[in-house]
Amino acid sequence: MHRHWTVRIAALEKELLKIAEVQEAIFRQRQLVWMRETQIALIVSEEQGEVEKFKKWDLDVLPHRRLIKEGFAFAEGERIDAESAFKKSDHPFRVAIVCAMWLTGFDVPSLGTRYLDKPLKAHTLMQAIARANRVTEGKNNGLIVDECGIFKNLRKALATFVGHGDEGRAKAGDETDDGAAGRDPAKLDQKLLDDLSEAIGLAQAFLTERGASLDAVHGSKGFSRNAAVRQAKEAVNDNDESRRRFETTCREAFRRFKACLNLTGINAHRHNYDALNLIYNSLQSDRNNTDITDIIRQLHAVVDDAIETRSEKAAENEAAIYDISRIDFEKLRKEFVSSSTKKTTVQNLRAAIEKKLQRLMCQNPFRTDFQRHYETIVADYNREKNRATLEQTFEALVKFVRALDDEESRAMREELDEESLAIFDLLRKPTLNARQLKRIKEVSVSLLATLKQEKLRIDRWPEKETTRDAVAIAIHNHLFSDETGLPVDSYSEEEVQTLKTDVFRHVLRVYPTLPSPVYGSAA
Repeated sequence: MHRHWTVRIAALEKELLKIAEVQEAIFRQRQLVWMRETQIALIVSEEQGEVEKFKKWDLDVLPHRRLIKEGFAFAEGERIDAESAFKKSDHPFRVAIVCAMWLTGFDVPSLGTRYLDKPLKAHTLMQAIARANRVTEGKNNGLIVDECGIFKNLRKALATFVGHGDEGRAKAGDETDDGAAGRDPAKLDQKLLDDLSEAIGLAQAFLTERGASLDAVHGSKGFSRNAAVRQAKEAVNDNDESRRRFETTCREAFRRFKACLNLTGINAHRHNYDALNLIYNSLQSDRNNTDITDIIRQLHAVVDDAIETRSEKAAENEAAIYDISRIDFEKLRKEFVSSSTKKTTVQNLRAAIEKKLQRLMCQNPFRTDFQRHYETIVADYNREKNRATLEQTFEALVKFVRALDDEESRAMREELDEESLAIFDLLRKPTLNARQLKRIKEVSVSLLATLKQEKLRIDRWPEKETTRDAVAIAIHNHLFSDETGLPVDSYSEEEVQTLKTDVFRHVLRVYPTLPSPVYGSAA
């Protein structure tokens, strides 16, 4: 298995060098990264004499047995058992070769594909298939690959276990031509293909109504195909509702395509499927990978005098980071006005802003005003759609970006780091003078340092009542202390009690471990 996996990676690497379409190259690159990271393990029950038994097949079972017993190692030296690793969608253990273990009762909602090469019947077969059909976010359905021809057994099992009352139950002496008793619940091939054709037709009609074409995507190559994909995305990005509708239609088409993979008529739909997949993946790539400077760079097309890079060295780099505060926004606005992909640009800018806004709000709960302001911009955008609205929305979003950047640099202006700034914002109130504000900053820094020195270093402290209480007490003692606490001339005892609770809730949320996952590598 490992050898074939390596050979496949090498073949994909060679194919990547020949791909001309940008979006297809990006998709293939992500696929290669995923495959290189993926770990494969054999999960098999232990038996006496297994070492010698496997040696007869030139196989060494000891590394696999050791992995089952000891689990996978993290970079920090900690370990995670194989079952937990396979259940974590972000762990690279993604392919498990199983025998009896994990075949029927092992529940992994994120499991997408199961290959069956062992004859199974009745409830055992039904349970094995059900493992790949658990519901989880981002998953439409599971895929069963039949390697040993058990479809006949599946029909029998379905007729027995999922029939409609007596009509679907197996009856003695009442067998169909293929040996399945009772009513056959499996759909006919043509019905599956008709369902697929209907789903693809809905996606085609959606694009055609908005001036785009699926045929233009699969019927062209190179720059022409990229232009067709951009035109399709512009049609899809008309508003939030249109994008949701198209993406839902695509996912339904993909689900039906998977259901037809083994049918002889599937190839007639493959070119449309590939075109839809290209558009859909490009939309997801925009949402997940585009950042604000990428959008600005694309609008300008080339690095020119409208923007100043942070250094001469950075100017030589295509991936230079741009100082938003130095951008010529009037020129940027004109670039947007002349753009042929205004709607896509606005959607991409929104996606990038939402990621940044989510991060800033997660770090500091006192940034809700930014969220409300952003929601107002989006509501105005979705209420009415015309050229003027698009341009006004773009301008409002760019101004909002500047406000976010200004907020992001506020910690530096306050001479604090981002973590201490959050505590400072929780503790301060508008009536404080400069001397009192300085005192609150000192309290914020010292409180955080005190907690990090001991209490927050306890393993899994939020999970235990005693350790949670210890953190709450430490916050209480620090804030009420004459030496380290809040100034008594500025805060009443009731205010300090309330602030103690607010700070504890914040610490509980952002410091499940050290360093905090919310603040990245800051310790």
